[in-house]
Amino acid sequence: MSLLSVQDLRTYFHTRNGVYRAVDGVSFDLDRGETLGIVGESGSGKSVTCYSLMGLIPQPPGRIESGKAIFDGIDLLNCTPAQARSIRGKRISMIFQDPMTSLNPYMRISDQLIEPLMIHEDITKEDALKRALEMLDAVGINDASSRIHYYPHEFSGGMRQRVMIAMALITKPELLIADEPTTALDVTVQAQILELIQKMQEEIGMGVIFITHDLGVVSGLCDRVQVMYAGRIAETSDTRTLFYKPKHPYTRALQKSIPSMQPKGAELYTIQGLPPDLSKPLPGCSFAPRCEFATDLCTAGSLPELKPVAEGHLQTCLRVQAGEL
Repeated sequence: MSLLSVQDLRTYFHTRNGVYRAVDGVSFDLDRGETLGIVGESGSGKSVTCYSLMGLIPQPPGRIESGKAIFDGIDLLNCTPAQARSIRGKRISMIFQDPMTSLNPYMRISDQLIEPLMIHEDITKEDALKRALEMLDAVGINDASSRIHYYPHEFSGGMRQRVMIAMALITKPELLIADEPTTALDVTVQAQILELIQKMQEEIGMGVIFITHDLGVVSGLCDRVQVMYAGRIAETSDTRTLFYKPKHPYTRALQKSIPSMQPKGAELYTIQGLPPDLSKPLPGCSFAPRCEFATDLCTAGSLPELKPVAEGHLQTCLRVQAGEL
């Protein structure tokens, strides 16, 4: 049985300028101990998908129009507030993208770190502080015993990111949602954090949803990958297949955009055009206006569906499905 099963999730934002279909029919499963990578350009719906699961979509203007997200028999999208509080921060944790705005500037780091332990576990403040110190050491903060009593503004951006990671992992969650968790960190610290997440995953069988733009991190960390574009999944498969046998033109274009993949001295490859306006109807394939392989077939009819090209490998390109690519 899957740890998490998401079915037909749709999250729309109702604004004065129209209804923006930020997430439009996303489905996936995640097993215990598995790492799922979600990649795509900014605005493709990666973060909104996970914010929907956590109940963090601002309502209004956001609204979850349909779907289910079954976690251990509980539908996260339709559970009671009491059920949501018992799960969020304890059994499901999230590392947020922006540590600058995710920490409370008026509270010491120590109070923010021990708060989830004090709420969810029968533990003394002294034991909670001890656990907090161990986590700060684990994420690479030097002199943690004195720095734990600092305020957020006394930390650098990278150190605040590490505090966020420590806060998410301190309750040993069953599911960790990591939204660009290593963006503010240098390469050596990034490797240390990813190693820590993998170690905890092995110890407690934690499932991980990893949102990132960095395809290099995905290749070394994730078991499966789903590529999102315009609020929908364009392609999904195991990591090795996605990197060695990508089918969807968008996935191929993302890989061609990696600087290390370019011939030395050549002009960097860029995907032409801009992502579509999600408040307007999209005829046919939403990637067609930017796709070098697009034909009249791609812009006719309704949005294409995810269809298998091999066992566990699904994608939405109509020309691939027709056997033309």
